[in-house]
Amino acid sequence: MQKQCGPRIPPVRDLRRAAFVVTMGRVSTRTGRDRGPEIRLDDVAKRIIELLQEDGRRSYAAIAKSVGLSEAAVRQRVQRLLDAEVMQIVAVTDPLQVGFRRQAMIGIRASGDLVELGDALSAMSEVDYVVTTAGSFDVLAEVVCEDDDHLLELLTERIRTLPGVTTTETFVYLKLNKQHYNWGTR
Repeated sequence: MQKQCGPRIPPVRDLRRAAFVVTMGRVSTRTGRDRGPEIRLDDVAKRIIELLQEDGRRSYAAIAKSVGLSEAAVRQRVQRLLDAEVMQIVAVTDPLQVGFRRQAMIGIRASGDLVELGDALSAMSEVDYVVTTAGSFDVLAEVVCEDDDHLLELLTERIRTLPGVTTTETFVYLKLNKQHYNWGTR
């Protein structure tokens, strides 16, 4: 029986409190085949992103003052960045505080279409991060589960049964030492 996990949990843990974080990059379930052209960021867009990375709750008025634009112009720019999936503004929770006691990274070796495998993993509510890699694993998937039984069910009944999966290796998290999303822009 599959447990319901509710909405996806972002791959961030702030153990002190829930916070708002802006992450840069294309964070979506879309594949490389259906992405539009890369968006070019001017200095103002980069500064807006950096300000939101510092505080995702910062008001448009405060951002406007910092970058020298009107509040309406900042609102439009932020919306364009969100629509283009250049960034997300999300509430970050501590999974332990909201009932998810087991987190792990799963290394997956596969044969066949890795894009389809990545899409199938991305569709699972427990999976919050998926990357196709070069190295000893073809795909890495971070999962957030309620407990060890839930992780076992996810692995044996859903991930290992996906077409093309040949082997998996699970790295259970014992302690999160560092995770930040304030790396700025280039």
